[in-house]
Amino acid sequence: MAELTSCCGGDAGPTPASGGDRSAAPDVVRETVRSKYAAAAIALAASSGSVCCSPADDSGAFGSTLYAGGGETERQEPAVRASLGCGVPTSVAELREGDVVLDLGSGAGADVLISARRVGPGGRAIGIDMTDEMLELAQRNASEAGIENVEFRKGYLEQLPIEDETVDVVISNCVINLSGDKHRVLAEAARVLKPGGRFAVSDVIADADIDAATRADIAAWTGCIAGALTDSEFREALGAAGFVAIEIRPTHRVHEHAAAAIIRASKPLS
Repeated sequence: MAELTSCCGGDAGPTPASGGDRSAAPDVVRETVRSKYAAAAIALAASSGSVCCSPADDSGAFGSTLYAGGGETERQEPAVRASLGCGVPTSVAELREGDVVLDLGSGAGADVLISARRVGPGGRAIGIDMTDEMLELAQRNASEAGIENVEFRKGYLEQLPIEDETVDVVISNCVINLSGDKHRVLAEAARVLKPGGRFAVSDVIADADIDAATRADIAAWTGCIAGALTDSEFREALGAAGFVAIEIRPTHRVHEHAAAAIIRASKPLS
């Protein structure tokens, strides 16, 4: 995990005087994350698609190697090779022809491109990212792949630039844990979903006994650990946002204090 943090952006970005626990101001967390992932995008673009975080990727905990295990092997485009995620949400999102899919924190665009193929010409895949460098990389990957039913928008997960009840499926790959206000992110996901819409994300779940030192390290926010919710915290947050049929299934360990998991839920029909 230290390899992932040190590789992607070094010490770019501000750190709070308090040391950066989960009470850190959301805008400080956001800028720290944005700086790290902007640096990652620049490195990815300069290396023609090779993954900046290759030590972590080689371990099988993060990155493109997970797509082979998730069955996403038919197209290994640069977007997939550039993945910094901890899972493959498209493999469990039950995407259907004609769906409108929204990817929170779309990065280089891998899950958006996979979703666009799954939903077909009658559907649409939208990616939201706050990092100009990642948006530029995603647009380039979409153009090179020749996929047209995609759209990338700049925005924050806590204030999605999406109209109410216009999305069939919300996906995300190891990004929600990076937000300083996860309850707001989940409320926004519920707002944009149509009644009966599905929520299917890959993310990091912290162990209930995660130590204070890990929580206090602001650099670990960009390594997906310090900001992660526990299983019970994530369930509570989803319930507070109005989701039902909540399922959290761990997939693999990513840290001595955390595991990657598939998290699914749905918005009630009424």
